[in-house]
Amino acid sequence: MMLRRVLFLVWSVLAPLAAGAAVYNVREYGATGDGATKDTRALQQALDTCAVNGGGDVLVPAGRYLIGSVQLGTHTVLRLEAGATIAGSPDLTDYPICDVRWEGRWQPGRRGLIYASAVDGIGIVGPGRIEGSAWGTNAPDGTRNPVVLEPIGCTGVRWEGFSVVQGGHWATHPTYCRDVVVRDVTITGKRDGIDVDSCEGVRIEHCTITTGDDCISLKSGRGMDGARLGRACADIVIADCTLTDTRWACLGIGSETSGGVRNVRIEHCRLQSATHAIYIKTRIGRAGVDENFTGEDLEVSGGDFLRINLVRGGNNSTADDPVPGPVGYPSAKNLRFTNIRMHGKALVIAKEISALKPLQGLTLVHVTGECTAGMVLANMTDVALSDIRVTGYNGPLLSTVNVTGTGLEGAKPLPAPVDPPVAK
Repeated sequence: MMLRRVLFLVWSVLAPLAAGAAVYNVREYGATGDGATKDTRALQQALDTCAVNGGGDVLVPAGRYLIGSVQLGTHTVLRLEAGATIAGSPDLTDYPICDVRWEGRWQPGRRGLIYASAVDGIGIVGPGRIEGSAWGTNAPDGTRNPVVLEPIGCTGVRWEGFSVVQGGHWATHPTYCRDVVVRDVTITGKRDGIDVDSCEGVRIEHCTITTGDDCISLKSGRGMDGARLGRACADIVIADCTLTDTRWACLGIGSETSGGVRNVRIEHCRLQSATHAIYIKTRIGRAGVDENFTGEDLEVSGGDFLRINLVRGGNNSTADDPVPGPVGYPSAKNLRFTNIRMHGKALVIAKEISALKPLQGLTLVHVTGECTAGMVLANMTDVALSDIRVTGYNGPLLSTVNVTGTGLEGAKPLPAPVDPPVAK
């Protein structure tokens, strides 16, 4: 596994410099780029020709290419030249129905605008632009509408140097993928920017994401379906990014985390949110473990720095298919945040945690700046707080109930939160 990831990282660096790669220009396959003629067939023919001939680059010159859903084949890189825009068709019939992951479950839905399934060594590189069409998330019959970019079950995915303007749905949704690099990508829109769904080995760096929902969301399935499959979201690095969210979180972990989320590192990032910079969210009945999260060198502004909600967080607009009994209670452990510069609302809101499964290990070290409220902690063990030097807050800096650890001196006691009963 480690050797394969090293080889992939080497490939991700050398691929843009490779000499002699086969090039397939979409214009040579009949694409017009006039913004009115549907160029779906021409792009798909160029992509298929590239794949069946052993891979290479599919070149999209300057122009506006109106397309429905297309599918990338193995070892195929879609290259968008300066001035090239791929625009999603407004006709839902241009997006075939297939199995998609939605709300943490597999179900029929419209295929993504640029889609791939079970292939290796694929990429999209800029400096061009991709625009999704402006639907909501679901059709009237409940069918999921298409997202913009959606690789499923792929290994070696590279997105670099282009921009995505999402429509009314998620911008990108890698699912069940391994070894993914997202570098220097700009995403704007009103929904989620990058939804990493049960993927392993993902690096997101030097990206600028501005959304009206979570900028980046980490997911791993919902309820019994997600717990039964047990596909974790693991080994994720988010570095040197600017994340701006106008409604929810810059980094949302959940709410579908039934397969587990582990080994997540966010570092050297600017997080500006209206609500929360980092929000760990799930609910009783979804099971799963969130563990080994690290945040370091983070500039936080606007909203709260950290909220943790393990009992009633996230969307419940569709049936949960809950995991019954104590095992259905989600858990979290080993969360560590250091060198945080705060210019926002509350520092930490973490009172929505069950006493039946206390959070194990929250570390907060070297926090400076200003905030309007301090920390509220409930049902935790092995807490370590040190060098917290913030100003401007109203009320106590720290309030706790059923919390043990170090750095808790002077905490104001809280009434115990109401613990929901165990599902039978």
